[in-house]
Amino acid sequence: MTHPFALLSLTFTSGFFATFTPLPGTAVPTAGPDTATQISLPQEQEPKPKRQKKPKRERKDKTTLGAIAASAALDQLGVSFSWGGGSAKGPTLGIGRGANTRGFDCSGLTLYAWSRAGVTLTHYTGAQFRQGRRIAPHARRVGDLLFFGGGTGDPTHVALYLGGGRMIHAPKTGDVVKKTDFLRSPYYRAAYRGAVRPG
Repeated sequence: MTHPFALLSLTFTSGFFATFTPLPGTAVPTAGPDTATQISLPQEQEPKPKRQKKPKRERKDKTTLGAIAASAALDQLGVSFSWGGGSAKGPTLGIGRGANTRGFDCSGLTLYAWSRAGVTLTHYTGAQFRQGRRIAPHARRVGDLLFFGGGTGDPTHVALYLGGGRMIHAPKTGDVVKKTDFLRSPYYRAAYRGAVRPG
């Protein structure tokens, strides 16, 4: 017995249908003498385009406000100490014994440096001690304000922390803005009152 499908001609049309037609001289049961059987084949789907990943944005290092303030202070290295000197715009003539000297006193330097970072401070060390949040020694960051002296009252000196135990400050009349390793200084270690982060 011959398998019926061996006697059929298979024709594809339009890529979607197959037509089975009996070969001449064969008897294949159909619905009618001239009827061809059509079978619908599943339509091939085009593969979905792969979703392209967006290129990762390069992460830009965020410069902290403290780092901006510290950089601004470092730009003033060597500027004269002037009692009452300094403003948000830079060194100024001071008052009293600083009236003839253009420069910064300690709080004038910190006021100027933090103004470059967009933070306003008062031109008085005692007030700056209350203009921010207190920072534990292990959590100090570049730009934090360091306070010294004054016993239990308002501190008498302020500086900006540079990291690694160093600070930048305007120390006293006759001196200039400079860096000091306060952790190695018996005077500053003993007089240390704490750190404050403005902003």
